[in-house]
Amino acid sequence: MTLKQMSTNNFVAPVGGLPPVQPVFGRFAFLPRQLALASILVAALPVHAALPELGPMPSLPAPLPSDSVSMGDAQSAPVVHLGLPITAGPFKPTWESIAKQYPGTPAWLREAKFGIWVHFGPQAVGMSGDWYARRMYVPGTTAYASHLKNYGHPSQFGYKEVLRDWNPSKLDPVKLVALYKEAGARFLLIQGVHHDNFDLWDSRYQPWNSMRIGPKRDLLGEWAAAAKATGLRYGVAFHHEYTWWWWQTAFGSDPTGDYAGKPYDGTLTLEDGKGKWWEGLDPRLLYGPDLREYKGVTAAAHTDWNPPPAGIFGRHTAYAEWYAKRWALRMMDVAERYDPDFIYTDGTSDQPFSGNLTGTGMKSDAMQLVMADFYNRTLKKRGKVDTFSVVKFHPKFNGTVNTEEGTIPAGIRDDEAWIAETPVGDWYYAPWFTYDSGAVIRYLLEQVARDGNVALCISPLPDGSLDEGSLRMLKEVGAWMRVNGEGIYGSKAWVKLGEGEDGKLRTLPGGKLDRTQADFKFGPHDFRFTVGRDGSLYAFTMMVPKPGTTLKIHSLGSDANLLGKRISSVSLVGYEGKALTWRQEADGLVIVCPPDMPFAAAVAFSIR
Repeated sequence: MTLKQMSTNNFVAPVGGLPPVQPVFGRFAFLPRQLALASILVAALPVHAALPELGPMPSLPAPLPSDSVSMGDAQSAPVVHLGLPITAGPFKPTWESIAKQYPGTPAWLREAKFGIWVHFGPQAVGMSGDWYARRMYVPGTTAYASHLKNYGHPSQFGYKEVLRDWNPSKLDPVKLVALYKEAGARFLLIQGVHHDNFDLWDSRYQPWNSMRIGPKRDLLGEWAAAAKATGLRYGVAFHHEYTWWWWQTAFGSDPTGDYAGKPYDGTLTLEDGKGKWWEGLDPRLLYGPDLREYKGVTAAAHTDWNPPPAGIFGRHTAYAEWYAKRWALRMMDVAERYDPDFIYTDGTSDQPFSGNLTGTGMKSDAMQLVMADFYNRTLKKRGKVDTFSVVKFHPKFNGTVNTEEGTIPAGIRDDEAWIAETPVGDWYYAPWFTYDSGAVIRYLLEQVARDGNVALCISPLPDGSLDEGSLRMLKEVGAWMRVNGEGIYGSKAWVKLGEGEDGKLRTLPGGKLDRTQADFKFGPHDFRFTVGRDGSLYAFTMMVPKPGTTLKIHSLGSDANLLGKRISSVSLVGYEGKALTWRQEADGLVIVCPPDMPFAAAVAFSIR
């Protein structure tokens, strides 16, 4: 049976025939009883009532030769006001209104401090790290070789077939959320859609979604229900802004070999699907338009991550406006249906659709629309705005939270709220990762000492399970957090972030956590500081000193008087033996470690 022969099941966006959603009870039969009941109740609610329909995709101009069209000037181009209706309330879709009305970053983020980044989707099947969907169309990459081995040539078996066959049968959000909480996490960041443009929920505006293709599951809904049942805050991440230029590799072909010149499946249209498994589904709603005519687009598509040059896709302005509306409505759909605690947009520009960097191609007020709707919707549902929006690289602003992806700031950043984010290994699974709890703990200490929060990605296998290395690592991190969490949860930066030997601060290398971070050595002179919720100062070693070692924390000398008072007590967190031997000297606090040190990775001294 083709998709065209099946029921559309109330999918309101006019995009053609789609597969049916299973009857409610059968649809959730695989879930644990409590989660299944919650999901059934959610499914029975009249969702989407306040959201508008999106008109059909505008016709696309016939592609011109590659690199033959100059980008329009981004600086002089006007901002396109999309005019979408939003939830009524005090927030208007302007930066000025949002800044004026926003009550400030909610206190729960500082209290939570440590979270897990659930960066999981169909691209995990490549087992080649991040951006598999794009790189499987680039000969010479690990992703291309993996695709040839596991599926065949991308002109015959493209990413849409990967979506069709993807089935994370071992993915159990209830079990994983409980595991993450046991590991010390107090919030989740859940992937809603990556650059591959495949929505991981029962999407109203994207027929290429996980309820209709592949697993036939509302994965985001399962994660959200599990997080709420466990008492964890959660946000949803959206990476689909620059999908339209990210997918350009899918319009190419092999330059040499048996398939040289044979187009990949990005060039297919709705009409090409007649009689095929994807009949009724338009590949252009997945891969977007062919934009290789614009100068610099093709070259950028074959770099590791660079976006095309800044500018406007001048021959695609009608499509661009429709695309930006669709981008915004998909986020509003999630906010309406799942009521997340925060939303997250990916990119390297100061906002989506800025005309430069990852926001290249057009300029619009899509982000302001989404944020105003989100905050008004939160106010309507909760009676207060205790949510936030991550807009990466946006300047300091009342209404957004920033990030540090893979980097460790040089100093304390307490002028705005921010989340440090990095993966263990990579953003999607590969078999060569190094799982080291010490690296995770020291990364956490580096960021928390700088007043940050942490979202750590631990990539599941393609079937949704975690491998033994990541399970062991999470267990070890959880054990450490249960002992030392009093210096982490609800903490803030002190006047100094830390100290090192001879006054030089040694810092964990930035980037994804791998063998480099696991093997990086700290010594007994390396400390990081936090101020706990009870006002105590916590001095964390960046390694476990040997029993009987004499430590000296120079920042806590009586002459410096950075505490503003004499030290009255020093204790080793988690140690149940005799009181420590310590003294405060003019040039530092001297602490003698006890005769037994049954700890791992790092220890904390509570100082009053």
